[in-house]
Amino acid sequence: MTTAYDVQILSTGGYVPGDPLDNATLEKYVGPLPDDVLDGIQVRTRYWMIDPATGRHVINNSRMAERASRQALERAGVEPEELDLIVVCTATPEYSLPNVATTLQHYLGLETVAAIEIRGACAGWVQALDLARRQLEDGTARTALVVGSEAGSPILAPHFLGKDPASVRMRDRLTLYTFGDGAGAVVLRAEPAGTPAGTAEPSAFVNACVGGLRKPGMEIIGGGTDVPQAEQLRRRQLLQMKVDVPGTTTFGPQVFVRAIQEMARKDGRSLGEFDAIVLPEGNADYFAAEYEAAGLPAADIRALDGRIVENLADVGATGSAAVPLSLDAGWTSGRIRPGDRVVLLGIEASRYVYTGLSVTWQAPLPA
Repeated sequence: MTTAYDVQILSTGGYVPGDPLDNATLEKYVGPLPDDVLDGIQVRTRYWMIDPATGRHVINNSRMAERASRQALERAGVEPEELDLIVVCTATPEYSLPNVATTLQHYLGLETVAAIEIRGACAGWVQALDLARRQLEDGTARTALVVGSEAGSPILAPHFLGKDPASVRMRDRLTLYTFGDGAGAVVLRAEPAGTPAGTAEPSAFVNACVGGLRKPGMEIIGGGTDVPQAEQLRRRQLLQMKVDVPGTTTFGPQVFVRAIQEMARKDGRSLGEFDAIVLPEGNADYFAAEYEAAGLPAADIRALDGRIVENLADVGATGSAAVPLSLDAGWTSGRIRPGDRVVLLGIEASRYVYTGLSVTWQAPLPA
């Protein structure tokens, strides 16, 4: 007879590198943005793993993942040796191989563990969490660490290093002001269903790519195998981040509306019955003017008020780390409490992927 297991999130952890880089300081390096544009992107501070004056790396992706992981493990009272599974999501690894999951395993001092890496950016951490949840539910593993870590600043640096700030293109400034680095992690544990420690409400999961025939909303070009290396070296920049601002602005609200409506249907709840919706890269006002046009009823728009958990203004858009960093901020601030029904929602712009997972929160406020 197969044993059924319930899965709980025991703890979160978060790490952002260095000191906060506020807009006034960033302006000295990359030039200004108009006030209305700054208000639109919402970011007041971000953290970079590079020194903005020199481009020198202060830390790397895997070490940020380690810092967040160790904090989550300590809060959970779990030793690294208890882990059966590590799942890491990132779009900015140090190397193509070895992957960040196995490098994190090495930093945690683990000889043997199941280690998986997902490259899904803003939507990928929720995919990673669901993958781990399913392996714990079927008994494949008992204790898992799920990490999202992103190091975008080294890609951004060539846009401004060694240049007169006045010469930095406005479209590049928009990207520079938007993105930050960091890592977030959670520790999961499975307990036999029906036991006091193994009583949990079932989760609901949604996942779709809805931009398969659209122009990419975001691209990171270079360092891959699209053309010969000699041709890549002749490009204006070896690595370039491109964002389709008009496309993401117009289509992004539609992706969000589709995602949150499907999540509510799958979970069998109205939006007003969720206690917290972790939507890290933009609060309820970010697309508010576009929600109704994208098909979200006025009652649902009102229901979002006070339920969105996000920290975009404080850390910037952090890709794979966005959902776990927002979740960490929500839990440690007391915004997310035991008994809350929580939606973790990630939306990724390159091909417009959305993914969502609902959980009933059980972890008490960390000491």
